[in-house]
Parts: sequence; C-alpha cells; structure tokens
Amino acid sequence: MRERILVIGDDSFSISTLVSAFRMNEMDVIGETKNQNVALNIARHLQPDVIVLDMQNAGNSAVKIANEIRKEIVNVGIVILTSCSDLRFIGELNSSVPLGTKILVKKSLVDFSVLCSAVEDCVKSAISKDSVMWIDGNISHQEKGINSLMAQLTDTQAETLRLVADGMTNAQIGRTRFVSEKSVEQVLSRVAQELHVYADRNMNMRVQLVSEYYRWIGAPTH
Repeated sequence: MRERILVIGDDSFSISTLVSAFRMNEMDVIGETKNQNVALNIARHLQPDVIVLDMQNAGNSAVKIANEIRKEIVNVGIVILTSCSDLRFIGELNSSVPLGTKILVKKSLVDFSVLCSAVEDCVKSAISKDSVMWIDGNISHQEKGINSLMAQLTDTQAETLRLVADGMTNAQIGRTRFVSEKSVEQVLSRVAQELHVYADRNMNMRVQLVSEYYRWIGAPTH
C-alpha cells in the first residue's frame, strides 16, 4: 500500500521540491499547504496516512500542528524535517513531540530514500506508539561532538540561549522568565562553561554564544 501524504511547510519552494521528489519516487501526495488551518481542514477531509512537516519560521510550530492533526487522526504517521538536532533551540519542547514521530535533520539527508523510508515506517510507529526517533546518522564526527555538548544543556539553559539569540538583554530575559537579572547571568555563565566558550578580548562572550546557537540550528554562515 502506498501511504497517502500531506505535505505542510512554510516555504513554497521547499514544498514544491518535496512534493516533486515524492512523486518521482512514486509516492502518493494528496495535498500540500503553508497554512495551519488549511492543513487541519485537508487532514479532516482527506484523512492522510502521513503528514510531512517542514515548518520552522516564527509563528509556525510543526509540533503544534502535528499534535492537532494527531487529535483528528489518531494513528497518522508524522515526519518532521528540521535543520536543528534539538527542537528546544527553535522554541519547541522535545517532550511535546507526538509518539511515533520521525524527525529528520535536513543536512543529514544525502539520499532522499532516507526520507521515503521514514514515511513508509512512521505509520507503524504511530500505531505502536513508539518513541520519537531522530534520524541524523550522516552528520560528521565534529557535528556529533557539538550535538553532545548542546544536549547537556537543561531546558532553562536552552531557552535562555535562544532568547539571547533573539536579541534580548539579560533584564528582558529576566522579565520574560520571571527571574532576576543575576539569575540570567548565572545561567549564561553555565551555558558558556558547558559549550567551552571562554572570555576573549577580541569577541564578546555573548556574541560567541549567539554564534554557537546559529551554528547549532543550521543557519547559513558566510
């Protein structure tokens, strides 16, 4: 049986590329959309077997959409594409990802068949309520080392680092998280230690931390 796929994304080019690639691999795409409400309506009416989500821009939560559709279709398979190996750094909670979901790190997808296999397997995983599976086996040893460092950060540390990257001052972060500015300073100091970022007279530590953050989420560098 060919799985019936609904593709949801936040970029028209990415959506069309995914859809074309699926169809070239003789996979059945029954719908595509950038709109969350449209996605929910399509899911209700067409009852896809699998949803493939590639949504990372502000205001578009792949995890939220996945959970909403899972409420409508209990055993729908879910595949999430992301540039980041830890969803906390794009404002999501790893613990909120629906069971059975396959999460693929984009830069590791050197072969489109990896994504096709994930699509084929995710329905069975959804029915069995398997643990969430990350597929990032093709990243380099250096990147795996960075992943290991970042994974050691607590949720508080990860969220604080993300807010720093968003341009917030320590005072603003303190108000957002309902803690003192001193507490924010302590959290950032601990993050720097965990990531082996040290004081450098040629570069502000805050700038170094933001650089690590953008490298981690897969942002392009020049």
